[in-house]
Amino acid sequence: MIAITEISKLAFRSLLRNKTRSLLTMLGIIIGVSAVILLVSIGQGLQNYLLSTFESLGSNVITILPGQVGGSSGISSAPNFGGSKLTEKDVNDISHLGGAVVEAAGAVEYPTNVSNVGKNKFVTVIGVDAAYLKIRDITVGTGRTLTDSDTRVARNVAIVGTSIVSDLYGGGSPIGKKITIGGQKFDIVGVLNQIGGGSFGIDVNSYVFIPITSAQQVFGIHGIQVIGAKADSKEDIPIAISQIKKLLGKRLKSDEFSVIDNSSLVQTVDQILGVLTLALGGIAAISLVVGGVGIMNIMLVSVTERTKEIGLRKAVGAKPSDILYQFLIESVVLSLGGGMIGVAIGALGAWGLSHFVQTAVSFWSVALAFGVSALIGIVFGVAPAARASKLNPIEALKYE
Repeated sequence: MIAITEISKLAFRSLLRNKTRSLLTMLGIIIGVSAVILLVSIGQGLQNYLLSTFESLGSNVITILPGQVGGSSGISSAPNFGGSKLTEKDVNDISHLGGAVVEAAGAVEYPTNVSNVGKNKFVTVIGVDAAYLKIRDITVGTGRTLTDSDTRVARNVAIVGTSIVSDLYGGGSPIGKKITIGGQKFDIVGVLNQIGGGSFGIDVNSYVFIPITSAQQVFGIHGIQVIGAKADSKEDIPIAISQIKKLLGKRLKSDEFSVIDNSSLVQTVDQILGVLTLALGGIAAISLVVGGVGIMNIMLVSVTERTKEIGLRKAVGAKPSDILYQFLIESVVLSLGGGMIGVAIGALGAWGLSHFVQTAVSFWSVALAFGVSALIGIVFGVAPAARASKLNPIEALKYE
């Protein structure tokens, strides 16, 4: 048997004789590996962004939503904001529960356009009181926050996110200026501290907070859409949830409200986005299989083209295993070469996209893509290599 180093040299020489064909053969693997890394990095970035955003919106927080939103199996449907049966009395009753529940506050949400001097932006307007902002750990960077007095008299004041400052006020201070919400003018009294990076079109910095009483008047909303409650400690969350469920269960049916703690919500979101990330990687991995088929096809063509060469080598003493290893090495080199180039392109692409959306290149996606590309080289290279090794030397020398 010829030494493996000599066989490897022969394999490399064969590939270098057909540089263009070798590069085109690797193209399928390059595209597949780079697509896997790029799509997984986008999915991972989305996962990291949303989780960090959820975790930044208050600690020991319990959210009460209308409708059957969650359960042991995860999220089953969207909150029924339009049919909410939650009331201000529920907020007061929960806030006076005592025990594990420290405080509670209600809120209403309404997606709408806000404007300033001809500039418009579609945002989520949230009607709250001072207690709700405190529960959610939402803080103001400049100006002031909402007060109990603002809520009591339904004052037309607003605190806005940093994206609104940038888009509607050119980045200058909007304090004391007007913003139009629902056809009414509101005085801006504060600007929120920035939360997250606003990637993927999910920009919590585009929120506008106004007094809950003002929101109910402007948008014609009756009752409460969301209740935020705070447990005394992380350990007290299950007890607080049990207290709230028992209280609301006296008046409402089990499918008319949902009590969710942030940690459960984060866990559910993490699971959903984890599956999404794997699905994105799986879709991209299909192109790796296509690339493998391309390698096998080219290697089969190469066997046919080099039939006489194979016959001659066998006639002068080369064993079938020598031929098998040579063609297998050629196939693996093509797939590994494509894999390395694909990893570089995928990582560079993720870095480039990070300037527009949050991305995160994970080690497992690189290892998986590179490992699969190597495996493809072996799997799809076996058939052509085996065919080459089984050629009859006499028949091969006669081949035209």
